Amino acid sequence: MKKKKIFIACDSSKVSQIKKIIKSTKNIKIKVGYKFGLEFFCSEYGRKFISKLKRKEIFLDLKLNDIPNTCVSAIKALRDLKNISYLTVHISGGVEMLKAVKKEAKKTNKKLKILGVSVLTSFSNSSIKKIGFSKSVKDIVKIQAKLAKSAKLDGIVCSGHEAKLLKKICNKMEIFTPGIRLRGDKAGDQKRIMSPKEAFQNGATSIVIGRSVTKGNIKNNIQKLVKSL
Repeated sequence: MKKKKIFIACDSSKVSQIKKIIKSTKNIKIKVGYKFGLEFFCSEYGRKFISKLKRKEIFLDLKLNDIPNTCVSAIKALRDLKNISYLTVHISGGVEMLKAVKKEAKKTNKKLKILGVSVLTSFSNSSIKKIGFSKSVKDIVKIQAKLAKSAKLDGIVCSGHEAKLLKKICNKMEIFTPGIRLRGDKAGDQKRIMSPKEAFQNGATSIVIGRSVTKGNIKNNIQKLVKSL
């Protein structure tokens, strides 16, 4: 049986905590990668630490969202990080930006895959309307998935609630699902959450999980995660 791919969200500004997370989440029954977002990347030693990681699958979750030229320049500025497997950009940045980023990524780092971020899992149908959207989250994500596909991105980031729908649209594209919680864990600031097993059943090719694993006893939590699949 193919191992499930799990990315552990390393949400901390402390190198010591990141080292603990990496050491405590090793497990032969699943394929473990590590997601680094703005908190760690922007910390004093974050980028340097990431650059030295070896034999780890790394997902750099920067969610780039700017004019095409600025995002292309950002990709160029990452050329020293040859160990990065995935990088995120906001689909809402527009198809021109997405195409430009994908084109530059091919030149800068041939193994770098670009993931398009759809509607964040912290949004609900009611909260998305407060910032001016008239469509439902599902309809917005559907439109965004088609944009990501037209720009030839490698994958899309969406909640587990939209994964089944996008599996039909995105065909061979990878589907990354954040907002994952183990049974009984609090949603926190997330609105559209789902269990690991449900997310994979809905079509996720990879899931991203943070607090349910990294808070408390990490070794015990990773065992709970494996058992839940």
